[in-house]
Amino acid sequence: MRSSKRRAADNSRGSNNGSDHLQTLHQRLKHALSLGTARPSDDKDRKWKCTDLEIQKHVVRSLAAFLDSSSGASSNHRLLKDSLADIVEALVWILHCKSEAIISMTVNVVVKLVSSNGSMMQLYLTDLVNPLSSLLCSDNFEVATSSATALNMVLSNLSAKREKQVWDIVKDTKILIQIIRIIREFPGSIRPIENFQEMASLLYTILWRWPQSRYFVWNDTILIKVLEDRFTKSHLSTKVSVLKLYSALALCNKVAKELLENGETILTMMVSCMDGSEPLAIRIEGFRLAQHLAADEQRCVKMTSFCSGPLIKAIIGGMRVWRLGAGKGANDLMSLLDEACRLALISRWPGEHHHHFWEQGIDEVLLDLLFENFDKQAVKHPLSPREQMFIAQEGLDNNFLLALRPYIWEIFGWLAVHCAKDFRPRTDQNELCIDMLIMCACLSFVEAICKGCQICENNDASRSESSSRAVLVMMHSSNTYIGSKVKLILSGVLEMKGNECLKRLLRFLDYASSANNFGSPNIPKTVFELIGLICYSELPQYQKNVIRGDGMKTLVTSIKSCLSNQVCTKRRSFALHFYNNVYYERSCCWMTVEEWEGKDALLFYSLWGLALFLQHSSAIDHTHIKSHLIKTVQEVLDNVSATGPRWLAANILSFFGVYGFPGKQDRGSGKALEDKEHTDLQLFFANGESVSVHKIVLAVRCPSLLPPEQFPQIAKTTDNVLVRDIPKNLYSILQKEVRLSALVDQQALLKLLDYVYYGYLEAGEELARKLKTLAKSCNMQPLFQMLCRKIPKWGTPIPKTDLTDALGSFGFQFTDIILEAKGTEQMSWACSFCSLLVPHMHAHKIILQSRCKYLQALFLSGMQESHSQSIKVPVSWEALIKLVQLIYSHELPDPPFGCVWDNMDTEERLYELKPYVELYWLAKFWILEDVQEDCFTTITSCLDSDRHLAVEVMKLAYGFSLWKLAEVAADYMAPLYPKLRDSGVLEQLDDLLIELVRDASVRLTQER
Repeated sequence: MRSSKRRAADNSRGSNNGSDHLQTLHQRLKHALSLGTARPSDDKDRKWKCTDLEIQKHVVRSLAAFLDSSSGASSNHRLLKDSLADIVEALVWILHCKSEAIISMTVNVVVKLVSSNGSMMQLYLTDLVNPLSSLLCSDNFEVATSSATALNMVLSNLSAKREKQVWDIVKDTKILIQIIRIIREFPGSIRPIENFQEMASLLYTILWRWPQSRYFVWNDTILIKVLEDRFTKSHLSTKVSVLKLYSALALCNKVAKELLENGETILTMMVSCMDGSEPLAIRIEGFRLAQHLAADEQRCVKMTSFCSGPLIKAIIGGMRVWRLGAGKGANDLMSLLDEACRLALISRWPGEHHHHFWEQGIDEVLLDLLFENFDKQAVKHPLSPREQMFIAQEGLDNNFLLALRPYIWEIFGWLAVHCAKDFRPRTDQNELCIDMLIMCACLSFVEAICKGCQICENNDASRSESSSRAVLVMMHSSNTYIGSKVKLILSGVLEMKGNECLKRLLRFLDYASSANNFGSPNIPKTVFELIGLICYSELPQYQKNVIRGDGMKTLVTSIKSCLSNQVCTKRRSFALHFYNNVYYERSCCWMTVEEWEGKDALLFYSLWGLALFLQHSSAIDHTHIKSHLIKTVQEVLDNVSATGPRWLAANILSFFGVYGFPGKQDRGSGKALEDKEHTDLQLFFANGESVSVHKIVLAVRCPSLLPPEQFPQIAKTTDNVLVRDIPKNLYSILQKEVRLSALVDQQALLKLLDYVYYGYLEAGEELARKLKTLAKSCNMQPLFQMLCRKIPKWGTPIPKTDLTDALGSFGFQFTDIILEAKGTEQMSWACSFCSLLVPHMHAHKIILQSRCKYLQALFLSGMQESHSQSIKVPVSWEALIKLVQLIYSHELPDPPFGCVWDNMDTEERLYELKPYVELYWLAKFWILEDVQEDCFTTITSCLDSDRHLAVEVMKLAYGFSLWKLAEVAADYMAPLYPKLRDSGVLEQLDDLLIELVRDASVRLTQER
């Protein structure tokens, strides 16, 4: 007893002694700092300015000793905080002095100070950037390397709110240029390898934090060549540095696309890095680079077209690493396994890689990640469903690699979605693996259903959502084996508690969808319960109970609440495994493509549930709610852009005789069907009646109705023949007649033309049956699917409604008008279709007039212009391109953005914006609805990033008498008014414009 008291006393004395020692070191540091502090009359303006080398050494050594003795105790942090401003001021001065005798020690102290006190240093980190950057090119390689380390530490510890301020310093000090020059000169130099690694690491941090740096770095071809050489000729740590740089560059969508365009070198290097023979650090970075390169479907297809087999083999090898790497570092293995699973999520896109996944045994690998000790070889006889259930439950209860389960369900679900219809397991062993995976998914799903409200109280929301979603997509898999097997297994698992769970689920959804409770914190649970309801709806034995449970009212209420913006639940809010990735936080130059299910998971699953409800209650008369339902679903089509919700809305409409995607945009195109003057094809029915149509519309939307003969080849001559020069005796060929078989139902074909022109049709049950045959023979698969009222396969694209395909070479044969842009003396011009020497585009009157009221009035006026074969459009060629794309697609093309825009100077940016100013002016006279607003929004959004650009835009606006735009430009110039006035820039402007800027500046001053 006495000995323990004695030890406690000794510990207490030791603690006090340590504290006293630290106090002494702190006092010594304060004294050292005071020796170099200038003290003017105003004590607030104290500055540390001392050129005495000995005092500088004293300060640095005192600080080093204090930091070495500091611990995590809060009292020590208080001691440091009291002197932190003086410490940083002294370090900045000493760094600027660049004394060789002390500079290396000073830089090392900065590293130690920032690394151990990052949060406390936030206010002072910006002060260190400038002096450290000035040392990067030091002839003393040790100092240059340490400075790169210190600067990297500073930039890595920055808070997000200081990023813009520090980026301005990075630009002013030309840090990027310095680093690039150092790396470029590395081959053949005497710099140590550590210098290259630290410079590369610093460059990686800049690329990761500041997207605007990426395209600038990528455009340095010499630097990229050096990186390639370094990778092939250097050792482990250098290879890791190079891979990290490529990963950071690939965060830029434009860079990633260019990497893949000439991707053989980079992809070969990447796949070789992922090989099992490479060290874990190399493999991990290889997987990360692959994830960044394959971040969307288009890029994934490009990447897998180069190396699908080797890539999937590497992924499978990474996912097997846990089994093969027993006894090695668990953390490193887990990191590699995590990255391999993330990359395996490319299974969410269709392609040849799915075949390789199955060929490489993805089913066995996923099962191995679920069960720690399941020996497939030991199973001597087929397992009964109950035996499978027992083994699966036992395996799940062991919680083996629990964090990976969301990946497992996600990957397996996507594999099921894209699995071929006739796919069958190759062997009994493969069949057992697939059956066990399905069993485990069903057990996890039912367990979550039974947990009820507990799902939101635990951290297993992501696992519950992913397993239930996997069950749902497997039930709708086009593969016969998986689709039937999951329904069979789920029915067995639900046998004991199925009805009880369904009643509780319906009660919860009824409660959650009520006006008072919608939007409550239980939204993730509501999404999960909706998935459960959909799964129940697919099992025949529960369908009657679902219908009796007043589910339709619940689902419609949910849809209306989502549309009224009461709530919007993104999947990433609870599927953290899928979105917890640096790519989604730091990518740039990316036109965000929505996931198929859209931004609102609650809306998507409510629509899916409603579609299934209508499918399974076809015997019930829904006439009393028809108008209400159609109005609600039409709101989805008018306001939601995501593909999945739009498809489900169309499926719901099909139960009320509406087939297609009725929307605002196609109403203009539909008017073309009523136009008789510009038709060039007549379809004759067996009874002698006919309908006039437009070849170009059919060519884009239903080519099967076109006659096999095409426009005479002479019209395709590229150099010698103008459209206007085609002999008149050939004009008659433009007007075609097609006599249809007596088997073609006239009413059905007329309805089909409604779909072609309007994007939708209305038909009763009998006519819909005839339309099925016609749609199938015309190869109109989306319409056929809607007529069959089938739930669309996950990922099915919406049929194209725009007419941009008509602008290609195949659409030229149907053109009947030329749009001429304003030419310039400097512009040389050559057309690939004709010999006209002014900038122009070949277009189609019927499309132009159906989407532009001015052109419609012009073409139908009967005046000379209505018969002309060309129209002069008073805008530049660049503006004309955007105008035609807008008319044909309903979408205004976007200007460059992201790091591409950031790396343009003001003149280049003005060149990109000028066409939008021209279209903003033209839209008023051509009566282009919404175009003025879209152009105005585009222009003003670009001014925010470059206030000097506002000066040039204001000049343009003045030239076109666009006063609203001029006033907005003046608002952007207002903060710079004194600078612009003193520099003489305003002298370029008209007095009226100067007055606008002055007034805007006065308003800004008053608001402050």
